[in-house]
Amino acid sequence: MYINDIHILCYFFIGLLGIGVGQFLDWANNRLQNHEHIICKELFTGYLPNMKINCAMMFSIAILYIIMLYKFGLSIHLIEYLLLVPSFISVFVIDYRKQIIPNRLVLTIFEIGLAFAFIAGMSSASIFIDKILGMFAGAGVFLLITLIGGAIAGKEAMGFGDVKLMGALGLIFGLINTIMITVLSFLLGAIISIVLLATKRKKTNEYIPFGPFIILATFCVILVPYNTMLYALLKVFTLGTYRG
Repeated sequence: MYINDIHILCYFFIGLLGIGVGQFLDWANNRLQNHEHIICKELFTGYLPNMKINCAMMFSIAILYIIMLYKFGLSIHLIEYLLLVPSFISVFVIDYRKQIIPNRLVLTIFEIGLAFAFIAGMSSASIFIDKILGMFAGAGVFLLITLIGGAIAGKEAMGFGDVKLMGALGLIFGLINTIMITVLSFLLGAIISIVLLATKRKKTNEYIPFGPFIILATFCVILVPYNTMLYALLKVFTLGTYRG
């Protein structure tokens, strides 16, 4: 049996891989948020013998892996996203919990992005240049917002972890998609923040981490066709008057 020209056993094994990665990611997140090494003796002497199953993390990664296989097939892009998805989820979880994005995590995303940018650049120099422009655009826009916001408000408007994250994402997605992630992340941030404040889940003086909004926007850009996303955004920003 085939689904989207891919044998169902491939989905099964990708799902199993996602379950294993998700369980390990539970350990990795707890270590990274405390700035501790992931591979250490505690992994073998403490965590593995007393491992607690994290079903939410396991099945979240498994489902995302299966979706990536369905969308990208057995391609180089699938390998790229199988490496990136756990890092994206870690950014979401750790920034939500601790309001930090660990440098090691951002560097991992950057390293993966750089490796695949070089691979893409072998076939097309324009693709590589586009990714470099995306890196500078992503980091530059967020750095500008951070500096201007800090000067106006007298405090940090946005963490430098967000700046570095957007630079790494720009290297992965290129200029146009990085702009899309930026716009969409601010839109999601505004909507969700208003809901949180209206429902009193957050107070007006509480810090709301921005990393999760960036990651949500990133997954939207990965999974939703560009033209569909652009049309939806134009509808939102023109209050439904845009006809295409």
